[in-house]
Amino acid sequence: MASFSIIGTGSMANAIGGVLADGGNDVAYVTREDVGTAPLGDTVILAVPYAAIDAIVASYGDQLAGKTVVDITNPLNFETFDSLVVPAGSSAAAEIAAKLPSSNVLKAFNTTFAATLGSKQVGGVPTTVLVAGDDSAAKSALIAAVEAGGVKGLDAGSLARAHELEAIGFQQLVLAVGEKVSWTGGFGVL
Repeated sequence: MASFSIIGTGSMANAIGGVLADGGNDVAYVTREDVGTAPLGDTVILAVPYAAIDAIVASYGDQLAGKTVVDITNPLNFETFDSLVVPAGSSAAAEIAAKLPSSNVLKAFNTTFAATLGSKQVGGVPTTVLVAGDDSAAKSALIAAVEAGGVKGLDAGSLARAHELEAIGFQQLVLAVGEKVSWTGGFGVL
């Protein structure tokens, strides 16, 4: 059994936590008020808006060293929905990894919606969680945890691939906000 701390309590945090708990893992949620004081498990999932990341990193500092940190953010400009707010060619996950050089940073869950994680299905096939990162053991552990919880996990490559995953997440959000696709739509790989 793995120990997960999910920073955030919104719909994505609860959907991710549900999948992980269904797989027999220990899941604890950290509220906004408890950031910096709540103890952390071996894997920390940042289920918050990208703008909140710097404060979380500053609050926990060295406590994140040696841990797997999972970034689920889609760092898009929520005022205009027309661009990402990270430097061109970079990603939120790369920016986080630069701030946490002693952590194993992964990108995951940003190409799924809470509804498809909760139902564990999209279009009649298992929801797929794409996972990118440079630490193969950390990726394998997260993939095993989500698969034990009833969804498919897929290694999407190195952390450099987070750039493309964020572009996919960005496009899905733009389509959903524009009512071109449903919030129950998503990503499933056969």
